[in-house]
Amino acid sequence: MVDQPAKSFRQRLRSRLTLFFSVMLVTGIAFIILLYNYGNTPAGKSTVEQVVNIEPGMTLRQVAHFLADKKLLDEPSAFVLYTYFQGKQNRIQAGEYRFSPSIPPWKILDSLTNGTAILYTVTIPEGFRITEIAELLEKKELASKEEFIAETRKKELLKDLKIPSGNSVEGYLYPETYKFSKAAGAKKIVRTMVDTFKERVQKPELMQQTNAGKLSFHEIVTLASLIEKETGLGTERKLISSVFHNRLVKKMRLQTDPTVIYAMVNFDGNIRKKDLSIDSPYNTYKHFGLPPGPIASPGLDSIRAALEPEQSDYLYFVSRKNGSHQFSTNYEDHNRAVQKYQLNRRVRG
Repeated sequence: MVDQPAKSFRQRLRSRLTLFFSVMLVTGIAFIILLYNYGNTPAGKSTVEQVVNIEPGMTLRQVAHFLADKKLLDEPSAFVLYTYFQGKQNRIQAGEYRFSPSIPPWKILDSLTNGTAILYTVTIPEGFRITEIAELLEKKELASKEEFIAETRKKELLKDLKIPSGNSVEGYLYPETYKFSKAAGAKKIVRTMVDTFKERVQKPELMQQTNAGKLSFHEIVTLASLIEKETGLGTERKLISSVFHNRLVKKMRLQTDPTVIYAMVNFDGNIRKKDLSIDSPYNTYKHFGLPPGPIASPGLDSIRAALEPEQSDYLYFVSRKNGSHQFSTNYEDHNRAVQKYQLNRRVRG
């Protein structure tokens, strides 16, 4: 039989614990209500938006005080607590965001953690080289030219992305319209472009065609880049391709100007006779076969043209100066075409 003092002690302890947990429960509920109210209460009524830049490496507390300084949040410490309560303390993403004081904290946090930053559109034209893409990105303030070029040459990236060429991702940056935030960085931009290339180009049907041909996939991309640089006319791509294929079969030098231009350090718009002897593996006036890698980013049409050349006996072509070309099967006809369309310009052949 339990004595009365022990029973009385347990009753008092039970009562105190009940009271303690009741207070804790009420306090917890009150805390949750306060956080809920905070998350749904905007800092102000103004709908005027401002662009804020969350820098990479900023801590949650720094972000909260930064937004409070911009009058976009009240009580930065409360925002930190609210973020922890939501379990999103490690999910803040850098970038530019557009907020107004009338946006409640929950929506600001949602944008910051979902990465719905301001995106900038950039279109990479077909036929652009890495250096040209880098200049375009720098102009758009998405990446510095030097940083982007350096990223395209990183050995670990080339290995990770399984790029056949050992020098850079030239030719594998798919020409497309992209949307990037200013916090994306060169590495992410490069990876996105290469991933897009793989998605658009390395499809089963195209890879089957490649495997059935004599050229490797890397050689097809390289040939496609030559076609891309030689013509902008869709109707001519397969004819240009046939010329290159025919010359490869006959073991003739390809002698295509864009490869010389690619090999030149500084190109002023004119190719001179001395330039044809530039000591570079990309110089197809000096070396037989295809250059060691692509010289630009080819579009899908040029890649298809490289895989599916027109059946022809053409070995030469010359610009008509209107965007189209005159094709010839022999050197004599080609020379006459050069005289007709290029006058005193250098003869190709």
